[in-house]
Amino acid sequence: MAETALLWFRRDLRLTDNHAMYALEQWLQEDNSRTWMAFFHIEKKRIEDPCPHHDYFFQNLEAFSKECKEKDIRLYIKVGKIGKVFESLGKEKEISAVFFNEDEVPRAVKRDEKARKGLKQAVFYPFKDAHFHASDEVLKKDDSYYEVFTPYYRSWFKKQKDKPFRADPAFLASRQVNKALSDKKDRDILKEYNKQAETNWEKVKEQDALDRLDTFADDPVKYYENERDILAEDGTSRLSAYLKTGRISVRTIYEALLPKLEEEDKGAGTFLSELAWRDFYNMIHVSHPDLKNKELKEAYQSLSWSNNKENLDKWKNAETGYPVVDACMTQLNETGWMHNRGRMITASFLVKDFLEDWREGEQYFGRRLIDYDPSSNAGGWQWAASTGSDAVPYFRVFSPIRQSQRFDEKGEFIKKYLPVLKDVPSRFIHEPWKMSKEEQEKASCIIGKDYPEPIVDHAVQRKRAIAMFKGEDE
Repeated sequence: MAETALLWFRRDLRLTDNHAMYALEQWLQEDNSRTWMAFFHIEKKRIEDPCPHHDYFFQNLEAFSKECKEKDIRLYIKVGKIGKVFESLGKEKEISAVFFNEDEVPRAVKRDEKARKGLKQAVFYPFKDAHFHASDEVLKKDDSYYEVFTPYYRSWFKKQKDKPFRADPAFLASRQVNKALSDKKDRDILKEYNKQAETNWEKVKEQDALDRLDTFADDPVKYYENERDILAEDGTSRLSAYLKTGRISVRTIYEALLPKLEEEDKGAGTFLSELAWRDFYNMIHVSHPDLKNKELKEAYQSLSWSNNKENLDKWKNAETGYPVVDACMTQLNETGWMHNRGRMITASFLVKDFLEDWREGEQYFGRRLIDYDPSSNAGGWQWAASTGSDAVPYFRVFSPIRQSQRFDEKGEFIKKYLPVLKDVPSRFIHEPWKMSKEEQEKASCIIGKDYPEPIVDHAVQRKRAIAMFKGEDE
């Protein structure tokens, strides 16, 4: 009997440089009678829970389905509980193999196990794709996991990087199963969800990701080391959302950067180290499955957080009274993305100025960020909270004023996202509450009315935060 394989797409929405797709092509070439079908599963609870993170992903999925169609590839979509969906697949079609790109985080591992139980007759073939190196590829000499990034990166850097895995869509299209499944109802659910989305995202195609890479690698990357922290500059790659949805692979990025890396370009080298952080946090998440919910440092697992819902809401709604914090939160709320420096500033403020539980911020970012990655996000929050692996020391408390002065010196970023402050003189843009009444009237910005007063005193809160981590009374 002829064998049929399932190519299960997940966080790899691309037809270019897809490891599982490449492996499937090799499998098909071994036997001319073999066929395949492309498939995507949507967990019902996710499509019933609208948020910018889900909106962005599902719009990418719909765009990817159209791209497949343009290549004469039919992407079948099913909505429902993973176990039941795969069990139903086995009943509708004789499937002997499942090719997929592996996701190592705990939730994904549990999902994959349910899929295996639902489709017991099939052999599942996982492939490394989302990261340069799997969690067990970069280990210490005693085969234990690293906990500190610098020695991890030294070892990571020496490892051979895979070249892109390029399959032939035309060949794959010629070997598809015809009319394998009925999925009209499921597609209608996806279309209806996208119609109701809060934002209609632009540039969600695979080619958009490749174009962005070309632009970044052509010139901006050489300025990356010096400009990546400047809030008002377009100094970052802006590839994170494409990496999250899998519209582009790390291998394709590495290939584009290779000429500059060989020239020892500092910008390209710095950017490569940022990509290594993705691998590092993936490894940390695998070695610490409770990364999203539990402090890695045992000493900080019983901290007395404020649990002040009013302050938490002020932080979410960009109403803290500290311009750089509020501008960064506005950027997140309006665009679904936040500058990496902004993520550090806002996370530090929530945890060490408001003394709020880092998990609250992690969860909020998880819903609002279009590039949300559970491992990197949780790792970043535990870094800012001084509770995680290779974290910032608890006594290092970011000053929102100093951060603003350093990374938005002229207030251009602040004025872009907080137009109420657009006429505030530069000398007051980082501390507008220091304006006199006359100066506030002249700037059409009355503190306490048009823009809030600072909710807390940073100098006071810094001392409170340090005392909390030391286990001392205020």
